[in-house]
Order: sequence, then structure tokens, then C-alpha cells
Amino acid sequence: MNSLSATIRGTKTKGEVNRLRSNGEVPCILYGGKDQNQKLKISKKEIKNLIEKENFLSNVISLNLEGESLNVLPREVSFDVITDEPIHVDFLRIVKGEKIVLEIPVKFINTENSPGIKRGGVLNIVRRKVELNCPTEKIPTELVVDLDGLDIGSSIKISSVSLPNNVTPTIQGRDFVIATVAAPTIVKEPEKPAEETAAEGTEGAEVTEGTEATTETSSDKSTEGEKTKEADKKTDKKEDKKPQTEKK
Repeated sequence: MNSLSATIRGTKTKGEVNRLRSNGEVPCILYGGKDQNQKLKISKKEIKNLIEKENFLSNVISLNLEGESLNVLPREVSFDVITDEPIHVDFLRIVKGEKIVLEIPVKFINTENSPGIKRGGVLNIVRRKVELNCPTEKIPTELVVDLDGLDIGSSIKISSVSLPNNVTPTIQGRDFVIATVAAPTIVKEPEKPAEETAAEGTEGAEVTEGTEATTETSSDKSTEGEKTKEADKKTDKKEDKKPQTEKK
């Protein structure tokens, strides 16, 4: 069980509370049971170390309050919107014989021993936390789900989870699912419609025909040019053979 040291604070104004925070302390409130609410302060460094641990809001803490040890449960933490530092914490006194509603996190074990996951199946988690009605002296820190031997298509329901005595789900009347081992999802690339494929083939054929037509035109022009050159040469030769007129 984690522990914290706390002292009673006498702050009355907002300015006094802000100075308390500037000095590295976090204001708290302790409530529940027959005793009156108490204003407390705790070290920011200590509370941050606990908040960073898993399941902070479902773990009972031993609070050392000026020489007296009390079992308390963190109920709410407020954070600064800019710095994300804790600025206020609510603690609930644990009173024996009473019950409390809590969201308990689910932990999955023996994933490597699941035949379904070994064959490529996927663990589909439906509920990462389960809301339970718990006696204050029997609050579970987590719900353990064993995946050993589970194949594709298996479902893990709340009835298969071992709960402490007198601990019951708040959802009654149905055996709800916590997780399943689902078949792997294969993503296939969509095929092109037949119309698009035919259109692409037609466009290619048009380009080919156009290219051939251009080639033929260029060839014809080249042939005509050669014929013209040959005709000009013959004409020049004839003119060279004409007798020259003698001057008198």
C-alpha cells in the first residue's frame, strides 16, 4: 500500500491557496464517514510520484495525518490546464462495512500462450475498465484476464473473471463482454472497374494511330521533296546543253 504525509491547512482565501501551491504543496480535501471534512496539504512531489503510477484512482493509500494513519481513496485530481501540474486532490475516508462504486482497470496476461493470437488474431478490448460495487475493505486493484488457450472467435465475459467476495459489477442482468480474440483483418487494394480498364485501352490505341499517321505524313513529304530535287537537277542539265548564241 502506498503512503502519503499530510498536514492540516488553515487557508481561507484564494491568495493563500495560490501561495501554498507556489511553495510546492497541493491543497486537498478529506471527506466521508461521520467525521467532518478536513482541509489538508501534501507535497506536490510526493503526489506526482503516485499519480504517475498506474491505477492511482483505484488504489487505497495510507495517509499519515499528524501522527494518525488513515486509509483513504483518491477520488478526483484537478490539473492546471497550462502546466498539467496537480492543483487539488479529493480523498475519501475508508470506512469498514460501507460500499463504494469504482472503475477497476482490466489487465490481460499470457498473451503469448493464446493460439488465436499466435495465428495472427487480434485482441479486441471492449472494456479497459469495469465498474464494480466494492466493500471498502476489499477493493481490487485490477481485474486479471487470462488469455491462455484462447483461439480466434473466443469471447471473455465478466462471468469468466474471478471477483473477490461481495464485489459485484454495477451492470446486472447480462453477462457482458470484456474482450474478444478476433480474426486478422486483411486489407485488399480495390480493383479497377472494367469500364475504366477498357477506356484506358481505347485511349492508348488512339495515341498509337495518331503517331502512325504523323509518321506517314512526314514520309510522304520527304519523298515529294526528293522528287522535286531530282526534277530540278534534270532541268538544270537541259539548260546547260542548250547552244549558246553567238554575238555578232
